[in-house]
Amino acid sequence: QVELAESGGGLVQAGGSLRLSCVASGIIFGIWTMGWYRQAPGKQREFVALITTGGITNYADSVKGRFTISRDNAKNTVFLQMNSLKPEDTAAYLCNAERWGSTYWGQGTQVIVSS
Repeated sequence: QVELAESGGGLVQAGGSLRLSCVASGIIFGIWTMGWYRQAPGKQREFVALITTGGITNYADSVKGRFTISRDNAKNTVFLQMNSLKPEDTAAYLCNAERWGSTYWGQGTQVIVSS
């Protein structure tokens, strides 16, 4: 059974930082592309960042220069370091694993940025 477990969310003031973690189980972590998405209330889920098996990263324009995605294959974990947070970053952040059309999602961790 595949499970993606996110943690690290919380309440932070604008300009602050948070580090999200997602621990994967039930998959061979190193061969999956890992990503982060977010969904604010009343809005569609949107892409935030991804990291491939080879370590290539891609970011949404809205978070470039502020967020950094990384992975530790030995710990089956993907991270999202979020700096210079803005109120518009408030959302549930979900971890994603993707490979050859198969996709798994975590339950999400809530991030609230106060102004």
